[in-house]
Amino acid sequence: MAEQDSYKTIREAGEGLFKEKGSRFIGYSFHVESEEEIKEHLSALHKRYYDATHLCYAYRLGPRGEAFRAVDDGEPSGSAGKPILGQLLSRQVTDVLVVVVRYFGGTLLGVPGLIHSYREAAALALEAGGVVTVTEEAYFEVVFPYLAMNEVMKTIKSDRPRVVEQQLDNLCRMVLATPRSEADVLQGKLGAIDGAQVTFLYFK
Repeated sequence: MAEQDSYKTIREAGEGLFKEKGSRFIGYSFHVESEEEIKEHLSALHKRYYDATHLCYAYRLGPRGEAFRAVDDGEPSGSAGKPILGQLLSRQVTDVLVVVVRYFGGTLLGVPGLIHSYREAAALALEAGGVVTVTEEAYFEVVFPYLAMNEVMKTIKSDRPRVVEQQLDNLCRMVLATPRSEADVLQGKLGAIDGAQVTFLYFK
């Protein structure tokens, strides 16, 4: 498996609590795969913690973390969202949202104190979620006549893609998944089989 086939994310939702001079910082981590999921989690937390002083967050989406955002929600610029995002970057995780809910405890922490507190709450939430390595696969469909079955199965046996779905009839259909870096070669081999049609579906 090539290095570019894998990325890190979290196994499950996590929660952590950090206290500093009376202020409470409640951290949450979520595995997410779309901005719609992010909005749902934020909406639920806003309702649950309607009386919180701040609700700051950061996220990374996509196998390379290409979509990301950090939000301070009224805290001094760079004192909340950025240290949360920094924890996502230092652990190299993506498809993750981390939210830190703050209740002010009456003592001003200053920017260095805020950075430390948001960073610690984010770290605790990520540790609770459990970092795991995931293989990014290419999914594609191959449709072929029954007469081409031997050739198709020979290719599957040699290249060992994962068979996700299969319907074997006069006209056969399979959905296959293979590590991203090996997808082009496998698609080329299957596409060269007489009567076979290969369609790329998605990466996941």
